[in-house]
Amino acid sequence: MSSAQAATAAIFSQRCSGVLLHLTSLPGPHGSGDLGAEAYHFVDWLVSAGQRLWQILPLSPVGPGNSPYHSPSTFAGNPLLVDLDELVKNGWLSAQEPPVFEVVRCDFERVAPYRMQRLREAWQGFLEHTQASDWAEFERFRLQQAHWLEGYAFFMALETRHGKPWTQWPAGLAQADPAALAAVGESMADELGFFSFIQWRFMVQWQRLRDYAHARGIAIVGDAPIFVAHHSADVWLNTDLFLLDPLGEPTVVAGVPPDYFSMTGQRWGNPLYRWDEMAKQGFAWWKDRLSHLLELVDVIRLDHFRGFESYWEIPATEPTAVAGCWRQGPGRALFDALAQARRQQGASGLLPIIAEDLGIITQAVTDLRQDCGFPGMRVMQFAFGDTPANPYLPHNFDVQTVAYTGTHDNDTTLGWWQTAGAGQRHIARAYLGPLADFEIHWAMMQSLSQSKANTVIFPLQDVLGLDGLHRMNTPGVAQGCWQWRFAWRQVGDTPARRLKDMAHAHGRNLLR
Repeated sequence: MSSAQAATAAIFSQRCSGVLLHLTSLPGPHGSGDLGAEAYHFVDWLVSAGQRLWQILPLSPVGPGNSPYHSPSTFAGNPLLVDLDELVKNGWLSAQEPPVFEVVRCDFERVAPYRMQRLREAWQGFLEHTQASDWAEFERFRLQQAHWLEGYAFFMALETRHGKPWTQWPAGLAQADPAALAAVGESMADELGFFSFIQWRFMVQWQRLRDYAHARGIAIVGDAPIFVAHHSADVWLNTDLFLLDPLGEPTVVAGVPPDYFSMTGQRWGNPLYRWDEMAKQGFAWWKDRLSHLLELVDVIRLDHFRGFESYWEIPATEPTAVAGCWRQGPGRALFDALAQARRQQGASGLLPIIAEDLGIITQAVTDLRQDCGFPGMRVMQFAFGDTPANPYLPHNFDVQTVAYTGTHDNDTTLGWWQTAGAGQRHIARAYLGPLADFEIHWAMMQSLSQSKANTVIFPLQDVLGLDGLHRMNTPGVAQGCWQWRFAWRQVGDTPARRLKDMAHAHGRNLLR
């Protein structure tokens, strides 16, 4: 068993720990984190901290509000993550001093246009200066990934040309009619090449980074949103798989009912699946999606697992999620089909999935998760408020648990502590001891690390003891999220040493 396979297996059978940090949050000179030198430095830092897992958010392109959970493609990689310095080294992009960007915030309004312009320059440089071997490699990539890449490239090229949602494109193109696409294909050849070129460099750079992590015993935990964006290549090319009206607009949309995060629930707005049609097709789209993602990551955090048992359906005309209703999801049939496909590809063991089972969870959801053999999630910020039987308290964890102080949707632990009510703080002090008043983040991390849970993962903000100003996302808030970045000057030597000591003390880095 390789070190990466061992780290992956640890989520299901051995004790380990890791850190949650999305790639855009890395330092770097080009305004946002990417697949360049700082990503490799972070892998080295994880090793020095005795960690075995690096959890990231979805790798897909960002959508409205810069959210990686509302992407134009569930298969494509985020163009903003492409390392521009590598393109310079390859001779396709001229070296120039980047603009001065903010260090601890990603200003997407400035960063995205700058990076896309530089990528266009690199594409032209590639066309003018490429070697025959590079061109052959590029063409092989386009051929190997054609099952998703061709449609994605057309989608992005048409979006660039028309600047409207796909339902408002000219007839034929809106229906992704092959004859209509062939008719415009020649005039769009340069754009199709450009968007394919971006994906080629993303995939090459990502696999290089992943290999580097594997060689050092670090496995990658990826993320798969349950739903996809309406304005996406996924829906445009597969309208028969979604609940849409004759014009392609959703009749019902996804979300969750009122809960801890929002009094009116969350109206995500994603179109809902026609699970009956997906089942008739043997869940082929899901098989392709899972297979593709597992070429990029080692383990998948499957977002909103609750929705696979039953999901909240909201009429598209409703402005909030209040007036929704529960509908039956695909349940075990989907995961049996995915497991069978995985076995046919030669993989053994359970599907490498973490079930994000937070929120309103019924016994049916728990039964589905357990029947599939997936570990569930526990977030300690939810633990203090009722009784000692609270399932988010570490003494109630079972072994098949992935435990967090908080996730990308939570406030940082210090931010949570600073805004928690007196009752919650009293319960937390009684549970965690005197350290809570001085280092609430380390007190909670230590409590999780001591628990029976096989896997614990800490957001880097909590490792660094940062307050709520460094929060990654606030559910239901459309603007100002996903921007957090860190600088190495915030890290210093102490956090890695403390993490390593804690992992060793609690038996979480025994393979090193």
